[in-house]
Amino acid sequence: MTQRTLQLDDALYQYLLDVSLRESPLLARLREETAQLSQARWQIAPEQGQFMALLVRLTGARRVIEVGTFTGYSALCMAQALGEGGRLICCDLPGDYNATARRYFAEAGVAESIEWRLGPALESLAALAREGQGAFDLIFVDADKANYPAYLEQALFLLRQGGLLLFDNTLWSGRVLQRSPDSEDTRAIQALNLALRDDPRIDLSLLPLGDGLTLCRKR
Repeated sequence: MTQRTLQLDDALYQYLLDVSLRESPLLARLREETAQLSQARWQIAPEQGQFMALLVRLTGARRVIEVGTFTGYSALCMAQALGEGGRLICCDLPGDYNATARRYFAEAGVAESIEWRLGPALESLAALAREGQGAFDLIFVDADKANYPAYLEQALFLLRQGGLLLFDNTLWSGRVLQRSPDSEDTRAIQALNLALRDDPRIDLSLLPLGDGLTLCRKR
């Protein structure tokens, strides 16, 4: 028994992967291809992708939004967990990596269940609200950190009661501990974390998974 979260050294982290990760060859290949890109740090950890797929199955989610898709690893994890009739909306900026995601979505046979919204994500989410496309089951936010507080409000508007909102990078490699950060991104994540702590609209848990993954259930 331990009274605090266990710290993982390299050997223990590898053990975690060895005994629990069920990454498909396709997902492994996507992760390896993404690792060659200059923006590879945007890629989530494989155990996080598996956890998010489990959340989709546990909640029975059928309508999902992802804010920040990159090469598609997290989207593919969730799309494969949606099951028949599920729908995933991917909000991202246009970029070369969109083609990588599309290629893997097609190979996995989930392309038809994924809708792209290319452009500033705040505008894409506002458009979904104007279209009356609320009552989403799950929303995952892993995009420009400076807009995290704004994404919170838009996501809560679009979520159904009991829906799940996920924020990535909420521990920000420890930079959230900085007292007077110069980075706007760091300040925004700090502000989000404090706002979530005191927000009566949600149930909350921040997990030390990957770079910090915050789960918010809309009350």
